[in-house]
Amino acid sequence: MTDLTRRRALTAAAALAATASTATLVAPAASAAGHDHDHTSPQSFDEVYKGRRIQGRPAGAGGHHAEHGGGYAVFVDGVQLHMMRNADGSWISVVSHYDPVATPRAAARAAVDELQGAPLLPFPAN
Repeated sequence: MTDLTRRRALTAAAALAATASTATLVAPAASAAGHDHDHTSPQSFDEVYKGRRIQGRPAGAGGHHAEHGGGYAVFVDGVQLHMMRNADGSWISVVSHYDPVATPRAAARAAVDELQGAPLLPFPAN
């Protein structure tokens, strides 16, 4: 009977530990989701980064790019970089889709880093 009690205690402890670690992993995301993020368009930028001209500015309303890009357009050497704003306020691009960043400028720089000198090809419109 002692083994059964010990087994139940160990099972309960393992379940509690799993629940606690899950809560720790979920809590930051839930906490961030609860904040009222400022979803206004970031400021325009125009700079040369690692020899590539990157630009960003508020885009006109409407269209596929404006819907997903939060009304903001980013260009690398004059070619539009397809962008999307996530629900948490972070940004991703078609080039660095799995690496969210805080601003469109950071997304443009990440794209330049990822391209490693290759030209950005236009994203086909649907």
